[in-house]
Amino acid sequence: MGLLGTLRRTSSRLAGYAPWSAWAWRNTAFTVAAVPMALPAAAAFATMLAAPGRTPGALLVVLLLCPLLTVLQRSRFQSLLDLVVPPVGYENPPLQPRGLLERLRSESTWRQYGYHLLVSPLTGAGGALIVLSWAGGAAAASVYGWSWLLPHQDGPGWETPYDLLTVLGGLLLLATPGLAAALARLDAFAAAALLGPSRAKELARRVEDLAESRAGVLDAADLERRRIERDLHDGAQQRLVALAMNLGIARATMTDLPPEARAVIDEAHREAKEAIAELNSLVRGLHPAVLEDRGLDAALSGIAARAPLPVELTVELERRPGPTVEAVAYFVVSEALANVAKHARATRCSVEARRTADLLRITVTDDGAGGADPARGTGLVGLRKRVGSVDGTIVISSPLGGPTVVTVELPCGL
Repeated sequence: MGLLGTLRRTSSRLAGYAPWSAWAWRNTAFTVAAVPMALPAAAAFATMLAAPGRTPGALLVVLLLCPLLTVLQRSRFQSLLDLVVPPVGYENPPLQPRGLLERLRSESTWRQYGYHLLVSPLTGAGGALIVLSWAGGAAAASVYGWSWLLPHQDGPGWETPYDLLTVLGGLLLLATPGLAAALARLDAFAAAALLGPSRAKELARRVEDLAESRAGVLDAADLERRRIERDLHDGAQQRLVALAMNLGIARATMTDLPPEARAVIDEAHREAKEAIAELNSLVRGLHPAVLEDRGLDAALSGIAARAPLPVELTVELERRPGPTVEAVAYFVVSEALANVAKHARATRCSVEARRTADLLRITVTDDGAGGADPARGTGLVGLRKRVGSVDGTIVISSPLGGPTVVTVELPCGL
């Protein structure tokens, strides 16, 4: 059953490529449909050979017919090959002078013109050859059926040419579908390259769209962080402050409580203050209010003041970057100083933030032990991802023995 099933599948697959298959006739119809569309270019070339002085006029006629021919070719590809060749978008209507000039200057127009002048005549000639191949193969393969129309020859071996013609005709019928398919593939490749939009421009447009969508996502994420920070600051944080105040008042006024009750109140008061401190740290990590109100200089000054080691801060900003870039710069400095405090065993650190034109350069230097390696999970991987989210670059120099220098460059176009 296994061998029989394999043979059946193989025969079914081969039948799909037979001369009588739908695949063969679809490719044949596609190639033959190219013949009438090649007539304008063929007429232009004939005019050039017969009357060279009329060459500009013949080429102008093809140029004027170019939009109509392009529409017909796209319809041929879509209806017969299910291949969609996207149209070229223009900003202005073709009937306006500005639209006409736009089309004459467009690279896409001249690529289409090249297709109709060079590729279309070749595919039209190929379609005609496919028709002749089918007709010649059928005539040769059926020679015994109509040989009675030919003058009869007596003598030995007169059947031999008919045998040879029958074999050659059958081979030609078997080969024609493959030739039609090859011609269809070449035509489809040429159409995708010449009739559609420029691939380079299409990729550039897609990159621009992706950049805009990513910038929108970053802005939305930044707005969401601000909303969470505002909700925590105005909601949970205020309730914790009120709870801590009430516990402090209770501890100060209720002096006649048993020692066990006072211990519980003291513990609750201490836990409330620690929760407030942790919530403050969380809120600053989400989006510090000072960054939005007073800018990057004040926000970095707050980070430097809270650092557990001396930090020399230098900030030179001609004008403020965008909110997204400011947030990334803030978190980069904050994470870098946290890494220095946890891993570097440094005694001093310096932070420089300078903006030159549309580039914000941040340099964090410490005198620690060095040897920072992103593979060891020291937070540097997070820095790379954060910087890469705005197309920034980060360079880390950390030889053993120090110093460690982290240089970040952020484009301010976002």
